[in-house]
Amino acid sequence: MAGYAVADIPGAMLGVLLGQVVDRRLQLHSWAYLRERMGGRTVLRNDQLLFVMLGRVAKTAGRVSEAHIDQARREMRLLAMSEQGQRRAIDAFNRGKTGNDPIRTHLQRLVRQPHTAEGLLRACWRMASAEGAAGPQQRGLIIQWGKWLGLSSAKVVSLAAEYTPHQQPVANRGGAYQDAMRLLGVDATTEPAQIKRAYRRLISRHHPDKLEGSGATESQVREATERTRELHNAYGVIRERRDFR
Repeated sequence: MAGYAVADIPGAMLGVLLGQVVDRRLQLHSWAYLRERMGGRTVLRNDQLLFVMLGRVAKTAGRVSEAHIDQARREMRLLAMSEQGQRRAIDAFNRGKTGNDPIRTHLQRLVRQPHTAEGLLRACWRMASAEGAAGPQQRGLIIQWGKWLGLSSAKVVSLAAEYTPHQQPVANRGGAYQDAMRLLGVDATTEPAQIKRAYRRLISRHHPDKLEGSGATESQVREATERTRELHNAYGVIRERRDFR
C-alpha cells in the first residue's frame, strides 16, 4: 500500500515483493504473531518451543524436580543437539517455567504440520510422566495445547498411552501398594520426601539411558526398560494411596 501511494503500480509491485521477503525473514504467520514480534518478543524455533512447553509442563507439577531435569536432558539427546542447541534448550526450558510466553500463538502456526504437532505433544507427555502418572493440571494443559494444534482431545490422550504407567485393577490395589513399597524399599511410615528420593535414586540407577554406549545387549536394554516401568508404576500407586505430589 505504501508502494502504491508513492509510485503507483510499479511501487505496489515492489511493495508486494518486499513484503514477501520480510514475511519469510521474520516468519510471520498471523496478525497475532505480527503483534507479538512488534512487541519485541523473539521468534521461537521449533526446538525452543518444545523446551518452553516442557518447562511449563514440569512447573505445572508444582515444582521442577530432578526427574524433570533428567527428562529434559533425554529430550536433548533424542534430538542429538549440539552444545549451542543445548544452551538454547536450557534457556527455553527455564523460560517455560515462568509461564510468560503466549504458546497459543506459536502452536497455531503448526496446525498444518501434524507430524511436528504430535512430536511436541508426545514429548510433553513424557515430561508429564517423569515422576509417574501425569497430574490433572498437566493433562489439562497438554489437551488444551492439542486443541490449539487442531487435534481432538481423544487424539491427544491417545498419544499419552505409551507413557502412562499401567494401573492395576482396583480389587488388587491393596496388594499392589504392598508390592510397590517393597519395590521402592520403603514402608507405610516413610515420609513422602524420602519416598521421592528412593524413587529417583532407583530410576537413576536402572534407567535404560544408563546403558548407552556400554555395549549392552538388546535383552539388557529391555530388562532395564521394564524395571523402569515397574518403578514408575510403583511410585504412582504409592503416591495415589498416600495422596502426595
